[in-house]
Amino acid sequence: MAGKIVLVATPIGNLGDLSPRAVEALTSAQIWLVEDSRVSGKLQSVLNLRRPMRVLNEHTTDGKIGSYLEEIGDQTAAVLSDGGAPGISDPGARLVDLAADAGFEIDAIPGPSAVTTALMLSGFYAQRFAFLGFLPRKPGAIRSELMPFAESPMTLVLFESPFRVASLLKLASEVLGDRRFALCREMTKFHQEIIRGHLLSDEESRKLPTKGEYCIVIEGKRRGLRTDNSDVLE
Repeated sequence: MAGKIVLVATPIGNLGDLSPRAVEALTSAQIWLVEDSRVSGKLQSVLNLRRPMRVLNEHTTDGKIGSYLEEIGDQTAAVLSDGGAPGISDPGARLVDLAADAGFEIDAIPGPSAVTTALMLSGFYAQRFAFLGFLPRKPGAIRSELMPFAESPMTLVLFESPFRVASLLKLASEVLGDRRFALCREMTKFHQEIIRGHLLSDEESRKLPTKGEYCIVIEGKRRGLRTDNSDVLE
């Protein structure tokens, strides 16, 4: 097979963030592999395009991916998630792995990312950070995921449903101690909101909006002070 797979980062909210290169890639592709055809269908309408779409999500089997690759053949397929970079806590990575083994050319168009956007909005030291994606739902499993970072200076970034944010912050406080956090919701949209607080304070978590998915940034453990009294995390 001599086809091409192009992973295209799409807006996480504001359609104005769609780059000219992304538009060109989406227009040039003969097939779109999408997380949700309803969401990507709206993007096709905005771009005045009509391309066949095939669903690629966490339930897509290797066998189904193989059939997609056969269908693509020597054509070009664009891979996109509902927003942000495909393959980063979103479908796409397994497709790329199998497509590369099958001889497809792989390319990517960089663009919007909830992870880096939230890091910028937090204002926390992020020379080194760990992206944890969606944590497990059970308290014990969440504690196990966070425990390796109990003494770490790395800033943490993770995703969570608005209905579980408060309980996640409580569990994080038990494992990580009193660190600062920034809750980023509706990023790049009209109702963007950044809620900052401390893990050991319950005040913020009692009043959290229950609309819009959250990207949570938790500051790394502080290790000391600079001579100018500004905090350092190293």
